[in-house]
Amino acid sequence: MERLALSDEILMQVEKPARYIGNEVNSVVKDLADVDVRFCMCFPDVYEIGMSHLGIQILYDMLNRMPDVWCERVYSPWPDLDTIMRKQAIPLFALESQDPIKDFDFLGITLQYEMCYTNILQIIDLAQVPLLSVNRSDDDPIIIGGGPCSYNPEPIADFFDLFYIGEGEMVYRELIDAYKENRAKQGSRRDFLEMAAEIEGIYVPQFYDVAYQEDGTLASFTPNNPHAKERIRKQVVTDFSKVTYPEKPVVPYIKATQDRVTLEIMRGCIRGCRFCQAGAIYRPTREKDVEEMKRLAVAMIRNTGHEEITLSSLSSSDYSGLPELTEFLITEMGKLKVNIALPSLRIDSFSLDVMQRVQDIKKSSLTFAAEAGSERLRRVINKGLTEDMIREGAMKAFQGGWNKVKFYFMVGHPTETEDDLKGIAELCEKIAEDYYTIPKDQRIGKVSITASSSFFVPKPFTPFQWASMNTEQEFLEKARIVKGHFLEMKNRKSLTYRYHDADLTIMEGIFARGDRRLAPAILQAYQNGCMFDAWHEMFRQEIWNQAFADHQIDIDFYTHRERSTEELLPWDFIDIGVSKHFLISEWERAQRAEITPNCKQQCSGCGAACFGGGICYER
Repeated sequence: MERLALSDEILMQVEKPARYIGNEVNSVVKDLADVDVRFCMCFPDVYEIGMSHLGIQILYDMLNRMPDVWCERVYSPWPDLDTIMRKQAIPLFALESQDPIKDFDFLGITLQYEMCYTNILQIIDLAQVPLLSVNRSDDDPIIIGGGPCSYNPEPIADFFDLFYIGEGEMVYRELIDAYKENRAKQGSRRDFLEMAAEIEGIYVPQFYDVAYQEDGTLASFTPNNPHAKERIRKQVVTDFSKVTYPEKPVVPYIKATQDRVTLEIMRGCIRGCRFCQAGAIYRPTREKDVEEMKRLAVAMIRNTGHEEITLSSLSSSDYSGLPELTEFLITEMGKLKVNIALPSLRIDSFSLDVMQRVQDIKKSSLTFAAEAGSERLRRVINKGLTEDMIREGAMKAFQGGWNKVKFYFMVGHPTETEDDLKGIAELCEKIAEDYYTIPKDQRIGKVSITASSSFFVPKPFTPFQWASMNTEQEFLEKARIVKGHFLEMKNRKSLTYRYHDADLTIMEGIFARGDRRLAPAILQAYQNGCMFDAWHEMFRQEIWNQAFADHQIDIDFYTHRERSTEELLPWDFIDIGVSKHFLISEWERAQRAEITPNCKQQCSGCGAACFGGGICYER
């Protein structure tokens, strides 16, 4: 087997050699003689971003606890090394062993963001594996996709052998055992894919046929293989306290985007924001035991040497053990001189006491997700925050010693008006005015309020999956309205407004609700030079425009078009537990600006109780 450790000469030519050398603290090296299956886990972006991803760390730890499996890692080579590898025909290699990816049994690629799709092709291409699954031989690794974007895998279905729908802790053992059984029987690649198709949560795209209506909408989506299921049911961890978690996460050599210990305290969310895909696909809510969280916190800090710890969940304020866990972290992390980074918390449930005590250790910035500038629009999106709640929460932060706060907003929501847009600046202005009601001797300098807005993208399995999306020009015009209104505020010197890239948002929208007809355009864009599209300086709109034109892709069909609730959607074959009936009901309530109470207040019968376990009030 060829070993591919890069020479010093090559490493000296690239920007950050530490991205490629492996051997980090807590990385796992096994003896090949002791393992049956080699698995490479991939995050299709640069090392610093990939090393910040909790899901990769969880799966890496879980797979390496299996004595017969060695899981390694690979990330997208930055363009400097990419160029060298192509020029010298160096196949992509795993960090731990430096062995070629093409010699592995599995390549698992996490699908976190639609704008990484060309990087997926970069990974497969540099690994010297055929880009299209139908062209792969029995000697090529099985390529698996998983993660949030796998809930509509159709735009990239042609490039994957299978997709894992759901949480990774559930059926990998069963999948690996099927692979070993097939190999022992000297079965073919197709034999294994048929075995995999019978495992709950596994989707094999080539076992399905797609047909379209004259108007471009889906006509049918049907299995063409007897082993393939009509519907793919997502996999859910029901006992979240007992699931494996990495006590010794890999510590990067260079500073990662999130360079700290992360405690995942909960999955799922009770809130039901109508634009939020994660809130739907991770239902039902499941909490991790507080005592287990305490143990993990101490172990992970000791095993990594990180100087900061944070909590991870969709809505940390709703974690029932938050007061007890926070009390423990304040005490224990204070002894270790470890900073506690507060996650984004709901303003209406924020604890002044916690803020003040965390500040005593090391001051952290505070970020609040308001999402919309007007109360009416917050009812449309089911945010459940009144203006009074927001202002009260911000005031508590000011009284706790903060004078810098950040607010997240989203522009382009369904039913949005100009008054809603202006409300963003007006809300920030009122919060600034509130700050200056504090006696001068009790303030810490001038207030600084930063408002950031992303642009709305309708996502699968949300009540807004049927909504029309704004055009790029509409997004930019709305951002200009907001920015212009900020300039009219009395406290404008204390207010900052930033907004996301509209062109990237449109691309995200195309892929989020796309179908298999997009694959040839993605392939062409990659072959013509598109990579790292999520990086604004790398994004090349003209190449994408040409690819769409060459393959007769109508951008408005995928973005600026409201769907009928009767339309067959590309992801309708996936069962996430949350019913389509519930999503339609929420779509209708949104148009009436009606709030749906959170799960603790009143069960809405979404369907998530079908999984059992967790904290589901539907039962």
